[in-house]
Amino acid sequence: MTTLPSGFARARRWLRDHPLAFDAALAFCVLIAMICGSFADPGKGHGPTFGTRTPEAFSVLLMVLAASALVLRRRHSVPVLAVTGGLAATEYIFMDPPAPVVMSTVIALYTVASRTDRPTTWRVGLLTMGVLTVAAMVFGSTPWYSQENLGVFAWTGMASAAGDAVRSRRAFVDAIRERAERAERTREEEARRRVAEERLRIARDLHDVVAHHIALVNVQAGVAAHVMDKRPDQAKEALAHVRDASRSALNELRVTVGLLRQSGDPEAPTEPAPGLAVLDELVATFRNAGLPVEVVGADGAPRLPAAVDLAAYRVIQEALTNVRKHAGADARAEVSVVRVGTTAEITVLDNGRGSAAGRAAAESTGDTGDTGSTGSTGDTGSPGSTGGTGDSGSPDGGGHGLLGMRERVTALGGALTAGPRYGGGFRVHAILPIEARTDEPEPSGPAATTGERR
Repeated sequence: MTTLPSGFARARRWLRDHPLAFDAALAFCVLIAMICGSFADPGKGHGPTFGTRTPEAFSVLLMVLAASALVLRRRHSVPVLAVTGGLAATEYIFMDPPAPVVMSTVIALYTVASRTDRPTTWRVGLLTMGVLTVAAMVFGSTPWYSQENLGVFAWTGMASAAGDAVRSRRAFVDAIRERAERAERTREEEARRRVAEERLRIARDLHDVVAHHIALVNVQAGVAAHVMDKRPDQAKEALAHVRDASRSALNELRVTVGLLRQSGDPEAPTEPAPGLAVLDELVATFRNAGLPVEVVGADGAPRLPAAVDLAAYRVIQEALTNVRKHAGADARAEVSVVRVGTTAEITVLDNGRGSAAGRAAAESTGDTGDTGSTGSTGDTGSPGSTGGTGDSGSPDGGGHGLLGMRERVTALGGALTAGPRYGGGFRVHAILPIEARTDEPEPSGPAATTGERR
């Protein structure tokens, strides 16, 4: 690609930044051209001859007025065309032979065609061509079919066509630029959306891992502290469960944090995500923590798709964690995994203590605290105290347990309901389609949180 000389490039930039100066220079050049052309006599021989006539004062006045009008051609293109066209027609009517005032009309017509739409160009162009051509043929001294008269028609027609072509090209370039900018904005928005969804997913996984394992560690540590002096064997067993739960938490955290590593990192973990295949191990951790859990309908069921399998596992994990934290010391839980047609239904029930009115109030107000236990200031680690000021991981009492479950289920095209049971206890019910819509964006706002968290 060739580069322009620095001086010429600077002059071009200056003229582009000062369009009025450019139009004044153009008007001056057109005036010089018209004056030079007024010295030519069309003649009747083989071409025009120069020096055989001089322009009259009236013609010079018309040329000066027409050239002056071109200075305003950008701001008032149609009025400038009307003025120059009228001056050119006046020259044809009153002067013989006429001076080439029509040159200014050609420039004005080009400006109108390049700065307006095509219908306006057609109407204004045809009107200008017709008026000037008829004036030249009717009032001129040459025959109507002479080349000078036909030249008026040709030059005005070319001005309209050239202006329309320039306008079309400018619109095409602007459209390409606008599409490129819109595509760039779309890519940036899509990248931001994907980053936000990935952050939400990682945050949800971290919450599930931390809430589950830390709750178990807290319970077992409370048991160990409670029986350390009187029953050291039981305390050692509780501490062993603490060690196992903390080791599991570290392993799952390592898997989750490994998602942040770059592709191809040899240190990135490759363990598969947990699913219903390890449901027995999950239930065993709760049983070791003192929560009786009964599982029905999970044996022999066909394996679910990976995304559905992980969502089902996380729903059960979070629901049982909430039962252990909030349902009371004597609570029992029941987990049901059933495939119904093209859906998988996950149900977690508990018989936690607490009045139905209290649980209904928590459901309607968004209270994520204890709905079925006697404690109210948080889990103290004692086996008989499971109070809660909120779901795991939320110091202000606004947990993320049911929110995370609902986001997982909704992202797959399913539905989740959670609320108090009639007569006491709590029920979490998730319906997951086997053919999950994993490509849909996950909800990330409060609008996805109908049915309050525990």
